[in-house]
Amino acid sequence: MASPLSPDRAGRRRPLLVFSDDWGRHPSSSQHLVRHLLPQREVLWVNTIGTRPPRLDARTARRVIEKLGHWISPAARARGEPDAHPGEAPALAPRIVSPRMWPSFASPRARRLNRRLLASALAPLIRALPEPPIAITTLPIVADLVGVLPVHRWVYYCVDDFSQWPGYDGRTMQEMERELVPRMDAVIAVSETLVESMARLGARAELLTHGVELAHWTAPSSPDAAVQPASSPARIVFWGVVDRRLDLAWVAALGEALERRGGDARIVLVGPQEDPDPRLFTLPRVECRPPVPYRDLPALAAGASVLVMPYGDMPATRAMQPLKLKEYLATGRPAVVRALPATRPWAGACDVCESPGAFVERVLERLDTGLPGAQRQARRALAGEDWTEKAVRFETAIDAAPEPLRMEEPSCPAAC
Repeated sequence: MASPLSPDRAGRRRPLLVFSDDWGRHPSSSQHLVRHLLPQREVLWVNTIGTRPPRLDARTARRVIEKLGHWISPAARARGEPDAHPGEAPALAPRIVSPRMWPSFASPRARRLNRRLLASALAPLIRALPEPPIAITTLPIVADLVGVLPVHRWVYYCVDDFSQWPGYDGRTMQEMERELVPRMDAVIAVSETLVESMARLGARAELLTHGVELAHWTAPSSPDAAVQPASSPARIVFWGVVDRRLDLAWVAALGEALERRGGDARIVLVGPQEDPDPRLFTLPRVECRPPVPYRDLPALAAGASVLVMPYGDMPATRAMQPLKLKEYLATGRPAVVRALPATRPWAGACDVCESPGAFVERVLERLDTGLPGAQRQARRALAGEDWTEKAVRFETAIDAAPEPLRMEEPSCPAAC
């Protein structure tokens, strides 16, 4: 029997033009989905920039150097992170493009400049494809390209409320999203909150929650990955971006409880730091560590006693669908998380907490008892959440869009 994503009689399907985060930098939901579509579709992947206001710090400097390297060196922009998905066949990688962009969309002049830069770089590449592609964007910053680029149709894959994202230029993102959404041929959203948000902008969005790469989390750990020895102190682990979405009060309450309890248990926050509250680094029992490659996250989980997700309850977290939730559940380790729209449906498979007191109580309990049998049983529902299944639904949604928008402006870069 043919795979659900196997090519039709005509061979490979319509190409994709994807605007998203840098390919290979971290395994985002769009990258998981596109990897499953690569055998049947040619993909032109456009590394974009965010709308974070410039900061005079080491992280911004590193990011600027990285982007300049992508713009100057084709080898650098194609390299990505080789260990994000080890063993990926070169034939199944997208064609990666890192067009030069002005690092702001906050003014009409900046937007016109970026439209001109992007159209000039992308229009010739699009015309070289075997047929006009389906354009998919995870960011509203492409609003000025709709009707300009010679694509078949436009799809907005709404993964977050970037107007509420810590450190982003929320006003600009909100303004561009309001312009983008009514002009889309299809909208896909990852959470009920975002579906409702799209409805307020006049779009009927299809709900597609995130998946999980089950084989990755059940495979044996990498032999050279560091796993916690049985005699090591208990580790309460969070992985992901360390920023102001973390609830300082919850982390502090847990650290203080561990101090009173005694022993050597630690709260280990693993991931890139993006302007977190500086008080986080002064809390008892808290350690911050650099990001771990995706291939080594199962080993990190195997060395953890409890996995935690102490997010605050705020607009950004109520809208998001954290990738790590289903990854936590797939590891077989106890998980204690904040009650949010994305976590409540999984209350049978992990501990979902409404208050810092309940959070501390559950973490301490799981340190002593491990994963309850009832939660282990509930996690069998993950069998229907694999990225393979999500990719089938995603492909159906992007192919089932109505007739494409007509070109509203000349596609010639000189006219942009």
